[in-house]
Amino acid sequence: MKALNTLPDGYSQIYEIDLQKNKKKSLLVNGIAFIISVLMIAPMCFYIPITELFSFREGMAQYLIRFGVLLGLLIIYMVLHELVHGITMKLCGTKKVRYGFTGMYAFAGSDDYYDKKSYITIALAPVVLWGVVIAIVNFFVPREWFWVVYFLQIMNISGAAGDMYVTFKFAKMPKDILVRDHGVGMKVYSKNN
Repeated sequence: MKALNTLPDGYSQIYEIDLQKNKKKSLLVNGIAFIISVLMIAPMCFYIPITELFSFREGMAQYLIRFGVLLGLLIIYMVLHELVHGITMKLCGTKKVRYGFTGMYAFAGSDDYYDKKSYITIALAPVVLWGVVIAIVNFFVPREWFWVVYFLQIMNISGAAGDMYVTFKFAKMPKDILVRDHGVGMKVYSKNN
């Protein structure tokens, strides 16, 4: 379905979430992200100990380079994550996507309305795309760079906790829902019965 720029007749709001304003839901989503991070780090420590990230074996310069690269890649990843949301919105027919950063969340949003299937695709596209790309890269990097790349994967999956939360929530809603995502919040509409 194409993105709709106006809400069709007979639809009314049935749900709203704004992680910037709703501190309880924000804490829940951030708690889920933290749990995901811990669950991803713990088993990998048995594969390659996290101490490899802090190793001075190659010298202080290599150590600083790894951390500099990690910080740079995390910033680049945040931009690419939101770009994938925006590109997916465009593929659904959106004319204008807004990008921003609130201090806590980076976002892509629009004034359009998306059907359930399209919105779930928009929400999950970055975590799936970058999950595959990062996993492939992680397989080929040297041992001392494993954790640099793996931290990107942790950010990819745990950082998508909000996307996964709304996907789970919306999956249980009626088939006819339309979602308007304005960035850090969204409103869900359904036909009046």
